[in-house]
Amino acid sequence: MNDITIRPAHPDEWAAAGEITVAAYLADNHIDSHTGGYADQLANATARAKEAELLVAITADEVVGTVTIVHPNTQWSEVSREGELEFRMLAVAPKARGRGIGELLVQAAISRAQEQGAHHLVLSSSEHMETAHRLYTRQGFTRLPDRDWHPLPGLTAKAFILKL
Repeated sequence: MNDITIRPAHPDEWAAAGEITVAAYLADNHIDSHTGGYADQLANATARAKEAELLVAITADEVVGTVTIVHPNTQWSEVSREGELEFRMLAVAPKARGRGIGELLVQAAISRAQEQGAHHLVLSSSEHMETAHRLYTRQGFTRLPDRDWHPLPGLTAKAFILKL
């Protein structure tokens, strides 16, 4: 993991961050297509970079992962409240998995929340993202069931919280 750098995305990396996000969600069968619906939001890293904070994982000058950090009451927030920071759309390129990149991205989100004086870091994740849930639990997140929500009929997004 020494060859991986986590930092804010540069404008020339925004498209790659969007492509990686879509590829990761497709690889895990969390979306059905590379375009349309939620895939279009995942692909739009340019909007996330302009309206939130887009971080990337870089190795050998290649984007291999990404996460979006958002403030409450913004268009990108889902479950955060005042005094909290939220992260969304954590993704690692399928070819780069198994190297701890997701963990590094979560740690970067935790650091950003601490730097900004947030009391909690929160997120919501599809009930089917069990691998991600294990990662969050290993990082100290606990379930926050009172903020679970339903982005689509029949789909539950589970909320998690880390007290800082």
